[in-house]
Amino acid sequence: MANRLAEETSPYLLQHADNPVNWQPWDAVSLAEAAERDLPLLVSIGYSACHWCHVMEHESFSDPAVAELMNRNFICIKVDREERPDIDALFMEACQMMTGHGGWPLNAFATPDGKPFWAGTYFPPAERSSMPSWTNVLNGIAATWRDQREEVLAAGERNAPRLAGVAALQPPEVEHDAPTVIADALESLQQAFDPRNGGFGGAPKFPSHEVISFLLAAGDKDMALTTLRRMADGGIHDQIGGGFSRYAVDATWTVPHFEKMLSDNALLASEYLHGWQVSGDPYLLRVCRSTLDWILDDLSAPEGGLYSALDADDPDGEGRYYAWSPELVAGALPDQLDAAAACEVFGITESGNFEEGLSVPVRAADHPEVERLRSALLAARATRSRPATDTKVITSWNALAISALAEAGSVIGEPRYLSAAIDCADNLLAHLFTSSGKLLRCRTAGRAVIPAVLEDHALLLTALLDLYEATFDQRWYSEAVRLADTTWERFGDAELGGFFTTAIDGEQLATRRKDLEDQPIPSGNASMALALTRLYGLSGESRHADRAAGVTKLLTPIAIRSPLACGRLLKTILIDAVGLREVAIVGPDSDQLIGAYRSALRPTSVVAAAIAKSEVPLLANRDPVDGRASAFVCQNFTCSLPVTTTEELLEQLAREGA
Repeated sequence: MANRLAEETSPYLLQHADNPVNWQPWDAVSLAEAAERDLPLLVSIGYSACHWCHVMEHESFSDPAVAELMNRNFICIKVDREERPDIDALFMEACQMMTGHGGWPLNAFATPDGKPFWAGTYFPPAERSSMPSWTNVLNGIAATWRDQREEVLAAGERNAPRLAGVAALQPPEVEHDAPTVIADALESLQQAFDPRNGGFGGAPKFPSHEVISFLLAAGDKDMALTTLRRMADGGIHDQIGGGFSRYAVDATWTVPHFEKMLSDNALLASEYLHGWQVSGDPYLLRVCRSTLDWILDDLSAPEGGLYSALDADDPDGEGRYYAWSPELVAGALPDQLDAAAACEVFGITESGNFEEGLSVPVRAADHPEVERLRSALLAARATRSRPATDTKVITSWNALAISALAEAGSVIGEPRYLSAAIDCADNLLAHLFTSSGKLLRCRTAGRAVIPAVLEDHALLLTALLDLYEATFDQRWYSEAVRLADTTWERFGDAELGGFFTTAIDGEQLATRRKDLEDQPIPSGNASMALALTRLYGLSGESRHADRAAGVTKLLTPIAIRSPLACGRLLKTILIDAVGLREVAIVGPDSDQLIGAYRSALRPTSVVAAAIAKSEVPLLANRDPVDGRASAFVCQNFTCSLPVTTTEELLEQLAREGA
């Protein structure tokens, strides 16, 4: 008989609906049962594309004997971390605090009122190396709850305040010098940089989206461009179908962990666009385009919006959908010369670089007909068993895609991307707000009930600003203003500054948190700081600047200690260091001036444009010179003389550092 997860819509939760474990969702019913039966919570957290989550389900959660042990001693709760990032963050913090590491599946134990007292990640069915078996963990925790109840409850009480993360910080008494913070961050990143392979650190290696973005914004091109090119050459980049996997298991970006997420791909598409803007390298632009094309071709939901991920596993085993051997290539390309060329181009060898003699394609050589060879392999791959799709339409992840599509569409003049961004934004606004105006986290199978968290609000605000700057349609600006004020009302901390992760009027967990790090979704607080800074530049409304400054002041000490985890916040500090430039373009036939502005990456500027009257304050009281399209370049709302030619505008932008 199915458990309570059969009533859910999350693909991850539904994967566990027929387990013999009496899984329940995190809700009032499950928490009330824990209190009534006086049993601890077993909170197991994962997501549908997670390989080791599937492994643990097959090994342990499908075993009736293990399930009986779990059901007898615990209230067993399954959480999709993508639906409830607030719950995941709380228990992940607990796991890292107790063990020094984290990951998924995340298996945590908590008191009936939700205070964590013990946590770990994957556990095998039998003891292995230094890992205890899952049944030993279950028996040990059950015995501790039975025999040492007071100690367990005391541990939960002690842990709760420590899990508040940055919410426990006090604003520093001394203001930090923004240029010094930026200089020190760049030096720290240089020390952690891998000059041979790009990226930071060793294996496993993750794309540091926000750090790359910060480096490009700060003008430190070498680290960013090296990383972008090495990733694009590696197996983490799907050389055949486009898009990127979540991370590489090695230091060379060769063999990925094969899950492909909307969020990662949206962020990387933006950085490849920015990399092309600062370098002019057409290879980086091709990667940007192929990544956006993969998003639209593989993740578009028929009902609107974008799905969240492709699974790491496929029916034939992890990575088999993507892997090749020379024999498989020969089957796809009967011409021997074509097959040999494809193997050379994509690094497919008899010995392989993956498992069982298989190769994950990499960019190993150039060939004049690489696109024809790639297309033939893609057609052959399409006959294989495809990994499952996670069909959640997540607000924050869709917002990241809106930003990437809008910016790319406007910068390279691709109507398909811009149209997709507008359609996606319209869909979110129509279907992911309640009748009372509250934003929801996600929609699955036509149902949306979970309240949005800070990251959803912050990244949707960013997307609305990006759409405005891509289209100059005033409705996006108006929506941004409304959402910014709503977010402060529901999440803002007027006492200490910054924003809580969950709404003030929403469900309260064991402790109130403020998120800090970009892990891997950009921090909600950092995203709000950057978006509010931009909104201030367009509106001139000091409340936006004040709220952004509250975030920056609170979190700058963390960015100083951990720049690798604070890329988006560092972009806001960079604006503080150099000053925000405001560019206003007015009058008819302004396409050339707009094109000149978009001809370079301008991360410390905002732009507004209108042919006629606009209610965007940056455009107020600005008239075309002699009826011709005119541009005003300003800083702190003090403007240089207007210019009417692209040459004059580019000269002024360069002089003003915009």
